[in-house]
Amino acid sequence: MHIVSINVGTATLLEGRSFSGKTGIFKRPVAAPVTIGPLGLEDDAVINEKHHGGPDQAVYLYRREDYDWWSGELGKTMAPGTFGDNLTLTGLPDPGLIVGTRLSFDEVTLEVTAPRIPCNTLAQRMGDARFAKHFVKALRPGIYCRVIQSGMVQTGEKFSLVPCPADGVSTLEMFQAAYRKLDASELERFLAAPIDVRSRSDYEGQLAKLI
Repeated sequence: MHIVSINVGTATLLEGRSFSGKTGIFKRPVAAPVTIGPLGLEDDAVINEKHHGGPDQAVYLYRREDYDWWSGELGKTMAPGTFGDNLTLTGLPDPGLIVGTRLSFDEVTLEVTAPRIPCNTLAQRMGDARFAKHFVKALRPGIYCRVIQSGMVQTGEKFSLVPCPADGVSTLEMFQAAYRKLDASELERFLAAPIDVRSRSDYEGQLAKLI
């Protein structure tokens, strides 16, 4: 398991039917080592702070294997950073991981918190108003992480996983749960996991309506 690409974005104007405005979704590979702090990669743009970024969504990971799948699905090469991922990785065993799983790099430690939920910005970036639905169906959402230990990372760097219990909440479960109604027991199970603050607020609101 290693880093295939480190991707950093600047504020870019994106205009179209699905989304118009500035966005940080256009990430480009950088050759030099990059510092990762509590809020993510140094010099990486986060524009819509209501829905993106923050301590619990500081770093977005995507698997090289999933980009390869998309390349076949879309009939074109999908370069690292296309979906706005900060780190493109290879070797992760599955498109999802158990929330709370840690990725240990030479200096940096990340902890899995949530899946990426597609939005209109992604659809416009892909030039396809229906792309969010395609993304949901594919079940390859990528993974958000919080930063447990800050430090520097570099392309090619190896990492290891510090696993959580196999019966924990997976990011794929959370991803699928975003598109259906949850019962109280499911919400309580999700809330017991170290999920991101945005999902926690949403689940707490849903649970309050059921009890």
